[in-house]
Amino acid sequence: MIAILWALARLVRRPLGGRGGGTLTVVAHQQLSRGSSVAVVKVADRALVLGVTDAGVSLLADADATLFPEPAPLPNPVEQALKHLRSGRR
Repeated sequence: MIAILWALARLVRRPLGGRGGGTLTVVAHQQLSRGSSVAVVKVADRALVLGVTDAGVSLLADADATLFPEPAPLPNPVEQALKHLRSGRR
């Protein structure tokens, strides 16, 4: 159990932008203080609410994944800059 929580803590701290096709998704992440945060991680049909500190990760709650909708993808800044340049506004 400790190894699983450690692995989840490592995944929560890393950006997942370059990964695709995985069944693990960080739905939300909120920094509470310098060394602590709360993250909602969607795994298949479950949502795990995790407390993340410098000392480790704690499972705060286990919920139905449908309660946490997928966040909208962030806009690509390079794509936005190209669109801006193509529109003729320089």
